[in-house]
Amino acid sequence: MDFGDPAVYERPLSACPLCTSGDIARLHEISRFSPPFRVDRCESCEFIFMNPRFTERTVRALYSEDYYRGTAEYSYFDEREAERYARYVWDARLRVMGRYARGGNFLDVGAAFGGFMNAASTRYSVYGIEPSEYSGGEAKKRYGERVHIGTLEDHPFESGFFSAITMIEVIEHLADPAGAVRECFRLLRDGGVLVVQTANMAGRQARLRGERYEYFMPGHLSYFTRKNLTGLLHKSGFSSVDAYLPVEFGLLPKLLKSRYSFKSIADYRSWIRIALYHLKSSVHFGDFALTSSMVLYAVKHAK
Repeated sequence: MDFGDPAVYERPLSACPLCTSGDIARLHEISRFSPPFRVDRCESCEFIFMNPRFTERTVRALYSEDYYRGTAEYSYFDEREAERYARYVWDARLRVMGRYARGGNFLDVGAAFGGFMNAASTRYSVYGIEPSEYSGGEAKKRYGERVHIGTLEDHPFESGFFSAITMIEVIEHLADPAGAVRECFRLLRDGGVLVVQTANMAGRQARLRGERYEYFMPGHLSYFTRKNLTGLLHKSGFSSVDAYLPVEFGLLPKLLKSRYSFKSIADYRSWIRIALYHLKSSVHFGDFALTSSMVLYAVKHAK
């Protein structure tokens, strides 16, 4: 495989993009996608990252309209078709968020079609950032200029404007996650909360599956452990970080959400699998976890 094609890949990194250590080693070669990619791991902080990364042009091609419709090889599920059911999970998350930040301005980074913004609008004044012209354009039909089509690097929002920011399954897509976290810290008011959901690569699930782990995808550039993501949040200025494994809400919202794809009564058998995974995910202590799901709540306390 030609990982040196400059039309597809950037030049390889020689140091960890999270801690700058030069002690990095090849971890996996992921060949089940086209184009294939490699991931390296930092031996100092255990951060895993795509190396070499795809060029900006290659990355843009991944996020076509087919990606957001859920019809591409690498794709997102079309939340518009499932919004009624996804609302169970969104509302459960918002109830927990309400314990950290009641009211104020809310920012969803990676807003897609604006479904989570819609759910949050009952509690907050909502805003969104979405890089896709396609899905962001749909969100703009709902919320107009409150949706910025772009990134955390080029948005129009002022420092201290938000009481809550969410990055749900977003940080793994970023080439500079540390810069994104610092920007979220700047955008939050004192007492505000940042919610980050991603995979915990130190979990036994990820370690056992190795290169076959489903989270290794073409659009995922950055892979964290609970320990190094917590460290990044603290280093960026957040004074307290609460980790929830697998997520911050219970099993029932997950079960109700899953019904969006059901075609017959037999599909309810999938609830057994979902319940068992949720039960396994409750087994964790220290840096050990049976599964690889995590949600971190980082609070910016007043100085």
